[in-house]
Amino acid sequence: MPKKFLRAAALALPLALLLSACAGTAPEPGASSAAPESTGPVKIGVVGAGDAYWTTYKEAAAAEGIEIELVDFSEYTQPNPALSAGELDLNQFQHVIYLATYNVNASDDLVPVGATAIYPLGLYSTKYASVGDIPAGETVAVPNDESNQARGLLVLQSAGLVELQDGGSPFSTVADVLDTSKVKVEALDAAFTATSLPDVAAAIINNDFVEDAGLTFADAIATDDPSDPNALPYVNIFAARAEDAENPTYQKLVEIYQNTQEVLDGVQEASGNTAVLVKTPVADLLTSLHEVEDDIRANQ
Repeated sequence: MPKKFLRAAALALPLALLLSACAGTAPEPGASSAAPESTGPVKIGVVGAGDAYWTTYKEAAAAEGIEIELVDFSEYTQPNPALSAGELDLNQFQHVIYLATYNVNASDDLVPVGATAIYPLGLYSTKYASVGDIPAGETVAVPNDESNQARGLLVLQSAGLVELQDGGSPFSTVADVLDTSKVKVEALDAAFTATSLPDVAAAIINNDFVEDAGLTFADAIATDDPSDPNALPYVNIFAARAEDAENPTYQKLVEIYQNTQEVLDGVQEASGNTAVLVKTPVADLLTSLHEVEDDIRANQ
């Protein structure tokens, strides 16, 4: 989810935050049959309906015979309860970890019905041009807040800089960095990881602070790897009530989002070209959701 979510979610939720059902990837353009019949507008809850790509998406859906009504929310805590209460048909604003946290805390069972994108967390350096250039024994900084620290450590592990106890999880901390790791890791306040760059080999920098530090997102030497199973909890999703998981209209809407180039271009523009667009199979999203829910319960 975009950078504003990561900050808002970290403040709004506790430790657990960190940010066709079971039918796999939506078919490619031209592979689907006629659009399913719609008896009325499909209400989709979002945060940031003013982004231009939503207009493009509504037009693409209308061309397939599906009317969309966007319901805009100002707070990230609102769309899931509204979906559960039947005020919405779908929502699209959150990643798997956020949904898992909501489900556990609210004793709910909302489910992902399609993937959209990962909004990466990046590793930056002013000393080294690539991860491979970082010498063994150097120090890398990560944010010290629980959600971003775990995610940052997973980025470092994916980049081959650290090894984490039990392979890492959305709840990993610096204490889980194994002695066999290539680099040492220091946890700093998220606002200071960027300013630490002169003193460390590299730093995980929250999206909120990248441009303030005079960097661009393109300067990142490593980010979340969407193909890494550890990145699955950070995939943003369309969510529905469990009983609607196989609704053909909702599956068609996921397909339209994933396969309409004008929509994808708009998502990239709105994200500052940082979004990593994905078509993660729904079965994998569900597996990740249930695993994170189990982890949250175990850590409560």
